[in-house]
Amino acid sequence: MADLSAQTPGWPDSLWLHTAPKAPASQPLEEDHNTDVVIIGAGFTGLRAALYLVEAGTNVTVLDAGDVAYGASGRTGGQVNPMMPFNSPDQLRTLVGPHVFERLAETSLGSADELFRMVETYQIDCQARQKGWLRVNHSKKAHKKAEADVKVWNALGAEMEIVETDQIEAISGTRAYKSGLVNKRGGAVHPLMLARGLGSAAIQRGARVFGRSAVTSLTRQDGKWCAATASATVKADWVIVATNGYTDDLIPDLAQSIIPVTPIQIATDPLPEEVIGSILPHGHTISDSRRVIMYARREPDNRMVYGGHGELDSNGQLVGFDWLQKDAERVFPQLKGVKWTHRWGGRIAITEDHLPHLHEPEPGLLAALGYNGRGVAMSNVMGRVMAQRVLGATPDTLPLPVTGITGIPLRGLKMAAMPFAVRGMRLLDRLETR
Repeated sequence: MADLSAQTPGWPDSLWLHTAPKAPASQPLEEDHNTDVVIIGAGFTGLRAALYLVEAGTNVTVLDAGDVAYGASGRTGGQVNPMMPFNSPDQLRTLVGPHVFERLAETSLGSADELFRMVETYQIDCQARQKGWLRVNHSKKAHKKAEADVKVWNALGAEMEIVETDQIEAISGTRAYKSGLVNKRGGAVHPLMLARGLGSAAIQRGARVFGRSAVTSLTRQDGKWCAATASATVKADWVIVATNGYTDDLIPDLAQSIIPVTPIQIATDPLPEEVIGSILPHGHTISDSRRVIMYARREPDNRMVYGGHGELDSNGQLVGFDWLQKDAERVFPQLKGVKWTHRWGGRIAITEDHLPHLHEPEPGLLAALGYNGRGVAMSNVMGRVMAQRVLGATPDTLPLPVTGITGIPLRGLKMAAMPFAVRGMRLLDRLETR
Protein backbone atom coordinates (compact mmCIF):
# COMPACT_ATOMS: atom_id res chain seq x y z
CA MET A 1 0.00 0.00 0.00
CA ALA A 2 1.32 3.44 -0.91
CA ASP A 3 2.33 5.86 1.80
CA LEU A 4 -0.50 8.39 1.89
CA SER A 5 1.44 10.86 4.02
CA ALA A 6 2.74 12.51 0.87
CA GLN A 7 2.43 15.97 2.35
CA THR A 8 4.55 15.18 5.42
CA PRO A 9 6.13 18.49 6.52
CA GLY A 10 9.60 18.76 5.05
CA TRP A 11 9.16 16.02 2.49
CA PRO A 12 9.05 17.04 -1.18
CA ASP A 13 5.99 16.29 -3.28
CA SER A 14 7.87 13.61 -5.17
CA LEU A 15 6.68 10.73 -7.28
CA TRP A 16 8.68 8.43 -5.02
CA LEU A 17 6.85 9.48 -1.87
CA HIS A 18 3.48 8.95 -3.54
CA THR A 19 4.35 5.44 -4.71
CA ALA A 20 6.53 3.96 -1.94
CA PRO A 21 5.36 1.59 0.80
CA LYS A 22 5.21 2.87 4.35
CA ALA A 23 8.52 3.75 5.95
CA PRO A 24 10.03 1.49 8.65
CA ALA A 25 9.31 2.77 12.14
CA SER A 26 11.97 5.15 13.44
CA GLN A 27 11.09 7.06 16.60
CA PRO A 28 13.26 9.89 17.97
CA LEU A 29 16.12 8.93 20.28
CA GLU A 30 15.02 9.53 23.87
CA GLU A 31 17.40 7.53 26.07
CA ASP A 32 21.17 7.29 26.38
CA HIS A 33 22.71 3.98 25.37
CA ASN A 34 25.95 2.32 24.34
CA THR A 35 26.59 0.58 21.05
CA ASP A 36 29.48 -0.64 18.93
CA VAL A 37 28.92 1.72 15.99
CA VAL A 38 26.82 4.85 15.65
CA ILE A 39 25.96 5.88 12.10
CA ILE A 40 24.91 9.45 11.36
CA GLY A 41 22.70 9.54 8.29
CA ALA A 42 19.92 7.10 7.33
CA GLY A 43 20.38 7.20 3.58
CA PHE A 44 21.88 4.69 1.17
CA THR A 45 25.40 4.91 2.61
CA GLY A 46 24.48 4.73 6.28
CA LEU A 47 21.87 2.01 5.90
CA ARG A 48 24.13 -0.16 3.73
CA ALA A 49 26.85 0.13 6.36
CA ALA A 50 24.34 -0.71 9.09
CA LEU A 51 23.08 -3.79 7.28
CA TYR A 52 26.61 -5.06 6.60
CA LEU A 53 27.62 -4.55 10.23
CA VAL A 54 24.60 -6.13 11.93
CA GLU A 55 25.02 -9.20 9.73
CA ALA A 56 28.55 -9.45 11.14
CA GLY A 57 27.19 -9.39 14.70
CA THR A 58 27.93 -5.73 15.42
CA ASN A 59 25.60 -3.57 17.51
CA VAL A 60 24.56 -0.56 15.41
CA THR A 61 22.59 2.61 16.06
CA VAL A 62 21.57 4.88 13.15
CA LEU A 63 20.62 8.52 13.77
CA ASP A 64 19.08 10.90 11.25
CA ALA A 65 17.92 14.49 11.48
CA GLY A 66 14.86 13.58 9.40
CA ASP A 67 13.49 10.14 8.61
CA VAL A 68 14.88 7.20 6.66
CA ALA A 69 15.97 8.54 3.25
CA TYR A 70 14.80 12.06 4.03
CA GLY A 71 17.84 13.47 2.20
CA ALA A 72 19.09 12.83 -1.31
CA SER A 73 18.56 9.07 -1.11
CA GLY A 74 14.80 9.54 -1.12
CA ARG A 75 14.82 12.33 -3.72
CA THR A 76 17.34 11.19 -6.32
CA GLY A 77 16.50 10.33 -9.91
CA GLY A 78 17.23 6.68 -9.08
CA GLN A 79 19.58 5.94 -11.98
CA VAL A 80 22.20 3.29 -11.27
CA ASN A 81 25.17 4.49 -13.31
CA PRO A 82 28.40 2.48 -12.94
CA MET A 83 30.88 5.23 -13.75
CA MET A 84 32.42 8.21 -12.04
CA PRO A 85 31.65 11.58 -13.69
CA PHE A 86 35.28 12.22 -14.52
CA ASN A 87 36.45 14.03 -17.64
CA SER A 88 38.45 11.12 -19.02
CA PRO A 89 40.10 7.93 -17.76
CA ASP A 90 43.51 9.22 -18.80
CA GLN A 91 43.08 12.39 -16.73
CA LEU A 92 41.94 10.30 -13.77
CA ARG A 93 45.00 8.05 -14.05
CA THR A 94 47.26 11.10 -14.09
CA LEU A 95 45.52 12.58 -11.05
CA VAL A 96 45.56 9.56 -8.74
CA GLY A 97 48.35 7.37 -10.14
CA PRO A 98 48.10 3.99 -11.87
CA HIS A 99 47.56 1.81 -8.78
CA VAL A 100 44.75 3.88 -7.29
CA PHE A 101 43.29 4.36 -10.77
CA GLU A 102 42.90 0.62 -11.27
CA ARG A 103 41.22 0.22 -7.86
CA LEU A 104 38.87 3.13 -8.51
CA ALA A 105 38.03 1.93 -12.01
CA GLU A 106 37.29 -1.61 -10.88
CA THR A 107 35.13 -0.38 -8.01
CA SER A 108 33.22 2.15 -10.08
CA LEU A 109 32.63 -0.12 -13.07
CA GLY A 110 31.37 -2.90 -10.80
CA SER A 111 29.22 -0.67 -8.59
CA ALA A 112 25.94 -1.23 -10.43
CA ASP A 113 26.38 -5.00 -10.44
CA GLU A 114 27.09 -4.86 -6.70
CA LEU A 115 23.94 -2.87 -6.03
CA PHE A 116 21.68 -5.17 -8.02
CA ARG A 117 23.23 -8.23 -6.32
CA MET A 118 22.55 -6.67 -2.94
CA VAL A 119 18.93 -5.99 -3.88
CA GLU A 120 18.54 -9.62 -4.95
CA THR A 121 20.26 -10.98 -1.84
CA TYR A 122 17.93 -9.16 0.55
CA GLN A 123 14.89 -9.39 -1.72
CA ILE A 124 14.31 -5.64 -1.58
CA ASP A 125 11.27 -4.67 -3.63
CA CYS A 126 12.41 -1.46 -5.31
CA GLN A 127 11.44 -1.95 -8.96
CA ALA A 128 15.09 -2.73 -9.74
CA ARG A 129 15.86 -3.19 -13.41
CA GLN A 130 19.28 -3.54 -14.99
CA LYS A 131 18.46 -2.86 -18.62
CA GLY A 132 21.28 -0.49 -19.49
CA TRP A 133 22.21 3.17 -19.38
CA LEU A 134 22.40 5.27 -22.53
CA ARG A 135 24.68 8.32 -22.38
CA VAL A 136 24.07 10.46 -25.45
CA ASN A 137 26.57 12.94 -26.93
CA HIS A 138 25.43 16.53 -27.43
CA SER A 139 28.23 17.48 -29.84
CA LYS A 140 30.82 16.14 -32.28
CA LYS A 141 33.51 16.89 -29.71
CA ALA A 142 31.68 14.81 -27.11
CA HIS A 143 31.32 11.97 -29.62
CA LYS A 144 35.06 11.89 -30.35
CA LYS A 145 35.86 11.93 -26.65
CA ALA A 146 33.41 9.09 -25.97
CA GLU A 147 35.01 6.96 -28.69
CA ALA A 148 38.44 7.38 -27.11
CA ASP A 149 37.24 6.86 -23.53
CA VAL A 150 35.25 3.72 -24.31
CA LYS A 151 38.38 1.95 -25.52
CA VAL A 152 40.10 2.63 -22.18
CA TRP A 153 37.12 1.69 -20.01
CA ASN A 154 36.41 -1.49 -21.96
CA ALA A 155 40.03 -2.56 -21.57
CA LEU A 156 39.40 -2.33 -17.82
CA GLY A 157 36.32 -4.54 -17.95
CA ALA A 158 33.48 -2.19 -18.83
CA GLU A 159 30.82 -3.35 -21.26
CA MET A 160 30.17 -0.20 -23.29
CA GLU A 161 29.14 0.13 -26.90
CA ILE A 162 29.08 3.18 -29.17
CA VAL A 163 25.71 3.64 -30.89
CA GLU A 164 24.82 6.13 -33.62
CA THR A 165 21.87 7.86 -35.24
CA ASP A 166 19.38 5.10 -36.07
CA GLN A 167 20.26 3.06 -32.99
CA ILE A 168 19.97 6.12 -30.76
CA GLU A 169 16.44 6.82 -31.92
CA ALA A 170 15.41 3.18 -31.61
CA ILE A 171 16.78 2.90 -28.07
CA SER A 172 15.75 6.31 -26.76
CA GLY A 173 12.94 7.71 -28.88
CA THR A 174 14.72 11.02 -29.44
CA ARG A 175 16.28 12.61 -32.52
CA ALA A 176 18.01 15.29 -30.48
CA TYR A 177 21.28 13.33 -30.34
CA LYS A 178 23.28 11.62 -33.07
CA SER A 179 25.48 9.30 -31.04
CA GLY A 180 26.03 7.90 -27.61
CA LEU A 181 27.24 4.91 -25.66
CA VAL A 182 25.35 2.13 -23.95
CA ASN A 183 26.57 0.72 -20.66
CA LYS A 184 24.84 -2.62 -20.23
CA ARG A 185 25.47 -2.68 -16.48
CA GLY A 186 23.40 0.44 -15.79
CA GLY A 187 19.81 0.52 -14.67
CA ALA A 188 17.32 2.07 -12.30
CA VAL A 189 15.61 1.63 -8.94
CA HIS A 190 12.77 3.30 -7.09
CA PRO A 191 15.12 5.11 -4.69
CA LEU A 192 12.77 5.59 -1.76
CA MET A 193 11.67 1.96 -1.92
CA LEU A 194 15.33 0.93 -1.98
CA ALA A 195 16.23 3.07 1.03
CA ARG A 196 13.21 1.99 3.03
CA GLY A 197 13.91 -1.61 2.10
CA LEU A 198 17.49 -1.25 3.32
CA GLY A 199 16.21 0.29 6.54
CA SER A 200 13.73 -2.52 7.10
CA ALA A 201 16.36 -5.18 6.39
CA ALA A 202 18.78 -3.58 8.86
CA ILE A 203 16.12 -3.20 11.56
CA GLN A 204 14.95 -6.79 11.14
CA ARG A 205 18.52 -7.94 11.74
CA GLY A 206 18.99 -5.88 14.88
CA ALA A 207 19.96 -2.33 13.92
CA ARG A 208 18.36 0.48 15.91
CA VAL A 209 17.24 3.37 13.69
CA PHE A 210 16.12 6.70 15.14
CA GLY A 211 14.59 9.45 13.03
CA ARG A 212 14.15 13.13 13.87
CA SER A 213 17.30 12.82 15.96
CA ALA A 214 19.80 15.36 14.69
CA VAL A 215 23.28 14.93 16.13
CA THR A 216 24.31 18.25 17.65
CA SER A 217 27.79 17.33 18.83
CA LEU A 218 30.38 14.62 18.38
CA THR A 219 32.99 14.32 21.11
CA ARG A 220 35.52 11.85 22.48
CA GLN A 221 35.20 10.83 26.16
CA ASP A 222 37.00 8.04 28.02
CA GLY A 223 37.93 6.26 24.81
CA LYS A 224 34.40 6.37 23.39
CA TRP A 225 32.72 8.53 20.78
CA CYS A 226 29.68 10.41 22.07
CA ALA A 227 27.01 11.43 19.56
CA ALA A 228 24.63 13.80 21.31
CA THR A 229 21.15 14.78 20.18
CA ALA A 230 18.79 17.24 21.84
CA SER A 231 17.37 14.41 23.97
CA ALA A 232 20.04 11.77 24.53
CA THR A 233 23.56 10.56 23.81
CA VAL A 234 24.86 7.43 22.13
CA LYS A 235 28.33 6.17 23.06
CA ALA A 236 30.20 4.01 20.56
CA ASP A 237 33.61 2.68 19.59
CA TRP A 238 33.16 3.80 15.98
CA VAL A 239 31.30 6.59 14.23
CA ILE A 240 30.31 6.59 10.57
CA VAL A 241 29.24 9.94 9.15
CA ALA A 242 27.13 9.42 6.03
CA THR A 243 25.46 12.76 5.37
CA ASN A 244 26.82 13.66 1.90
CA GLY A 245 25.06 16.81 0.59
CA TYR A 246 23.53 17.50 4.01
CA THR A 247 26.90 17.52 5.79
CA ASP A 248 27.31 20.13 8.54
CA ASP A 249 30.13 21.06 10.91
CA LEU A 250 30.20 17.92 13.09
CA ILE A 251 33.60 17.10 11.62
CA PRO A 252 35.86 20.13 11.12
CA ASP A 253 36.28 21.16 7.47
CA LEU A 254 34.15 18.29 6.13
CA ALA A 255 31.37 20.56 4.87
CA GLN A 256 34.01 22.83 3.32
CA SER A 257 35.32 19.92 1.24
CA ILE A 258 32.16 19.76 -0.90
CA ILE A 259 29.87 22.07 -2.81
CA PRO A 260 26.18 21.25 -2.35
CA VAL A 261 24.18 21.16 -5.60
CA THR A 262 20.43 20.73 -6.03
CA PRO A 263 19.23 18.46 -8.83
CA ILE A 264 15.51 18.58 -9.55
CA GLN A 265 13.06 16.17 -11.16
CA ILE A 266 9.62 16.31 -12.73
CA ALA A 267 7.28 13.39 -13.37
CA THR A 268 4.01 12.69 -15.12
CA ASP A 269 1.04 10.51 -14.34
CA PRO A 270 0.90 7.27 -16.37
CA LEU A 271 0.81 8.20 -20.05
CA PRO A 272 -1.04 6.43 -22.88
CA GLU A 273 1.00 4.14 -25.10
CA GLU A 274 0.53 6.38 -28.13
CA VAL A 275 2.34 9.17 -26.27
CA ILE A 276 5.13 7.33 -24.48
CA GLY A 277 5.43 4.15 -26.52
CA SER A 278 8.49 5.25 -28.51
CA ILE A 279 10.37 6.70 -25.51
CA LEU A 280 13.01 4.40 -23.97
CA PRO A 281 11.03 1.35 -25.14
CA HIS A 282 13.58 -1.22 -23.91
CA GLY A 283 13.91 0.14 -20.37
CA HIS A 284 17.21 2.03 -20.68
CA THR A 285 17.87 5.08 -18.58
CA ILE A 286 19.31 8.10 -20.39
CA SER A 287 21.52 11.09 -19.66
CA ASP A 288 23.57 13.37 -21.87
CA SER A 289 27.07 14.81 -22.10
CA ARG A 290 26.23 18.48 -21.64
CA ARG A 291 27.93 20.45 -18.90
CA VAL A 292 24.45 20.96 -17.42
CA ILE A 293 23.09 17.51 -18.00
CA MET A 294 19.64 16.04 -18.34
CA TYR A 295 18.68 12.55 -17.22
CA ALA A 296 15.46 10.64 -17.69
CA ARG A 297 13.73 7.32 -17.21
CA ARG A 298 10.45 5.69 -18.10
CA GLU A 299 8.61 3.98 -15.28
CA PRO A 300 7.00 0.52 -15.49
CA ASP A 301 3.55 2.15 -15.32
CA ASN A 302 4.41 4.52 -18.23
CA ARG A 303 5.17 7.60 -16.18
CA MET A 304 8.03 9.75 -17.38
CA VAL A 305 10.66 11.15 -15.00
CA TYR A 306 12.99 13.90 -16.22
CA GLY A 307 15.76 15.55 -14.21
CA GLY A 308 18.39 18.25 -14.38
CA HIS A 309 19.95 21.14 -12.52
CA GLY A 310 17.93 23.21 -10.06
CA GLU A 311 18.60 26.14 -7.77
CA LEU A 312 17.27 27.68 -4.59
CA ASP A 313 15.83 31.17 -4.81
CA SER A 314 16.19 33.87 -2.15
CA ASN A 315 13.31 32.30 -0.20
CA GLY A 316 14.88 28.87 -0.20
CA GLN A 317 12.42 27.51 -2.77
CA LEU A 318 13.45 25.19 -5.58
CA VAL A 319 13.37 26.77 -9.03
CA GLY A 320 14.22 25.61 -12.52
CA PHE A 321 11.21 23.43 -13.21
CA ASP A 322 9.93 25.50 -16.14
CA TRP A 323 13.29 25.26 -17.88
CA LEU A 324 13.38 21.54 -17.18
CA GLN A 325 9.95 20.98 -18.72
CA LYS A 326 10.96 22.87 -21.87
CA ASP A 327 14.12 20.80 -22.12
CA ALA A 328 12.11 17.58 -21.73
CA GLU A 329 9.87 18.66 -24.61
CA ARG A 330 12.92 19.55 -26.73
CA VAL A 331 14.50 16.15 -26.21
CA PHE A 332 11.21 14.23 -26.40
CA PRO A 333 8.67 16.18 -28.51
CA GLN A 334 6.22 13.35 -27.80
CA LEU A 335 5.81 14.89 -24.33
CA LYS A 336 4.53 18.28 -25.49
CA GLY A 337 1.26 19.04 -23.77
CA VAL A 338 1.46 16.31 -21.12
CA LYS A 339 0.81 17.24 -17.50
CA TRP A 340 3.77 17.10 -15.15
CA THR A 341 2.20 16.18 -11.82
CA HIS A 342 5.21 16.04 -9.48
CA ARG A 343 8.13 18.41 -8.91
CA TRP A 344 10.86 17.87 -6.35
CA GLY A 345 14.57 17.99 -5.67
CA GLY A 346 17.28 17.24 -3.14
CA ARG A 347 20.86 18.10 -2.30
CA ILE A 348 23.96 16.23 -3.45
CA ALA A 349 27.66 16.80 -2.84
CA ILE A 350 30.20 17.76 -5.50
CA THR A 351 33.92 17.45 -4.79
CA GLU A 352 36.55 19.55 -6.49
CA ASP A 353 38.26 16.53 -8.05
CA HIS A 354 34.91 14.90 -8.94
CA LEU A 355 35.84 11.77 -6.97
CA PRO A 356 34.10 10.24 -3.95
CA HIS A 357 36.02 10.87 -0.75
CA LEU A 358 36.67 8.47 2.13
CA HIS A 359 38.08 9.98 5.32
CA GLU A 360 39.30 8.76 8.70
CA PRO A 361 40.29 12.01 10.43
CA GLU A 362 40.62 10.37 13.86
CA PRO A 363 40.78 6.78 15.08
CA GLY A 364 37.30 5.32 15.06
CA LEU A 365 35.80 8.12 12.97
CA LEU A 366 34.88 7.54 9.32
CA ALA A 367 33.15 9.70 6.74
CA ALA A 368 32.26 9.20 3.09
CA LEU A 369 30.77 11.78 0.75
CA GLY A 370 31.00 13.37 -2.67
CA TYR A 371 29.28 11.04 -5.10
CA ASN A 372 29.01 13.81 -7.70
CA GLY A 373 25.64 12.72 -9.05
CA ARG A 374 26.43 8.99 -9.15
CA GLY A 375 25.38 8.21 -5.61
CA VAL A 376 22.87 5.41 -6.05
CA ALA A 377 25.58 2.91 -6.99
CA MET A 378 28.61 4.43 -5.24
CA SER A 379 26.88 5.05 -1.90
CA ASN A 380 26.19 1.33 -1.66
CA VAL A 381 29.88 0.65 -2.22
CA MET A 382 30.96 3.28 0.30
CA GLY A 383 28.62 1.93 2.97
CA ARG A 384 30.13 -1.52 2.54
CA VAL A 385 33.69 -0.18 2.51
CA MET A 386 33.26 1.75 5.76
CA ALA A 387 31.68 -1.29 7.39
CA GLN A 388 34.66 -3.38 6.32
CA ARG A 389 37.01 -0.81 7.83
CA VAL A 390 35.12 -1.01 11.14
CA LEU A 391 35.43 -4.81 11.05
CA GLY A 392 39.19 -4.65 10.71
CA ALA A 393 40.11 -4.09 7.07
CA THR A 394 43.24 -1.96 6.79
CA PRO A 395 43.14 1.20 4.65
CA ASP A 396 45.56 -0.23 2.09
CA THR A 397 43.15 -3.11 1.36
CA LEU A 398 40.12 -0.90 0.73
CA PRO A 399 39.00 -0.30 -2.87
CA LEU A 400 39.09 3.47 -2.36
CA PRO A 401 41.93 5.45 -0.82
CA VAL A 402 41.54 7.04 2.61
CA THR A 403 42.40 10.71 2.17
CA GLY A 404 42.74 13.80 4.33
CA ILE A 405 39.97 16.39 4.51
CA THR A 406 40.79 19.44 2.40
CA GLY A 407 38.57 22.48 2.14
CA ILE A 408 37.76 23.83 -1.31
CA PRO A 409 39.60 27.13 -1.91
CA LEU A 410 37.25 30.12 -2.32
CA ARG A 411 34.31 27.80 -1.65
CA GLY A 412 31.93 30.57 -0.65
CA LEU A 413 32.72 32.58 -3.77
CA LYS A 414 32.29 29.51 -5.97
CA MET A 415 28.90 28.75 -4.40
CA ALA A 416 27.75 32.34 -4.87
CA ALA A 417 28.87 32.26 -8.49
CA MET A 418 27.19 28.94 -9.25
CA PRO A 419 23.97 30.37 -10.82
CA PHE A 420 26.02 32.52 -13.18
CA ALA A 421 28.36 29.65 -14.00
CA VAL A 422 25.38 27.44 -14.86
CA ARG A 423 24.05 30.07 -17.27
CA GLY A 424 27.45 30.25 -18.93
CA MET A 425 27.70 26.48 -19.22
CA ARG A 426 24.25 26.28 -20.76
CA LEU A 427 25.29 28.84 -23.35
CA LEU A 428 28.37 26.79 -24.22
CA ASP A 429 26.22 23.66 -24.44
CA ARG A 430 23.87 25.37 -26.89
CA LEU A 431 26.75 26.62 -29.02
CA GLU A 432 28.24 23.14 -29.22
CA THR A 433 25.02 21.21 -29.81
CA ARG A 434 24.83 19.93 -33.32
